[in-house]
Amino acid sequence: MRNIEAREIHEAVVGLVTQAARHLPPDVNQALAAALAREESDSAREILGQLLENAELAARTGLPLCQDTGVGVFFVELGADVRVQGVLPEIINAAMVEGYAKGLLRKSLCHPLTRKNTGDNSPAAIHVDIVPGDRLTIMHMAKGGGSENMSRCTMLTPAQGWAGIKDFVVRRMAEAGPNPCPPTIVGVGIGGTFDMAPALAKKALFRPVGIRNPDPEIAAMELELLDAVNDLGIGPMGLGGRTTSLDVKIEMRPCHIASLPLAVNVQCHSSRVREVVL
Repeated sequence: MRNIEAREIHEAVVGLVTQAARHLPPDVNQALAAALAREESDSAREILGQLLENAELAARTGLPLCQDTGVGVFFVELGADVRVQGVLPEIINAAMVEGYAKGLLRKSLCHPLTRKNTGDNSPAAIHVDIVPGDRLTIMHMAKGGGSENMSRCTMLTPAQGWAGIKDFVVRRMAEAGPNPCPPTIVGVGIGGTFDMAPALAKKALFRPVGIRNPDPEIAAMELELLDAVNDLGIGPMGLGGRTTSLDVKIEMRPCHIASLPLAVNVQCHSSRVREVVL
């Protein structure tokens, strides 16, 4: 059994929070540059150039990539042979609070009805899975409201199958239009249960741009959806062009014989994700 001290986890999470807010992941930066190189629309090229400049300025100045510094989302894989010295969700939440304060990041969480701000961006959204091994993997996403608002979950009938899935995803992105600040990354969760499909969709967004699902059939579905979404012509920031989405990611798992759960979680162009393995 391997022990991991609370302080080590705390410091790692503070680093994740502050780095994610200021530094666009290399895979997203490269995808934006590649889109700029192949884009034919003048307005789209202008926007893509501005996004790349914004990423460079954020990294150089330490300012956030976006004024919406998001909800602190964490997907955690806790090795079965790891003993955490403390209560893991409490450690992560406290570190998230410190990271937002230390990074001078906007606190966006509020009471659903009164809209009173919680004041420290807590509580974090934390998902924990127990996995084999003696490592602790913490994945952080700063999830903005604009892209999150464009996400949807539905329960299709089994008879709708792939055609129904494709129709729902493409229509969702068409209806979303410029609202999620495209070019987007689209996470799609298929199967599981009503509550599990959205988690699958969100976790899919951690997979780097251009890295396909290891299942060849699912990988082909990702590319088919990506082409269909880009054929919408919405383009960067909704001003037209071929680059509506940088990638589509699918995660799938078995579901009940009477159900076909489906979720779409949309990520904006500032895909602020970071990961640490302890």
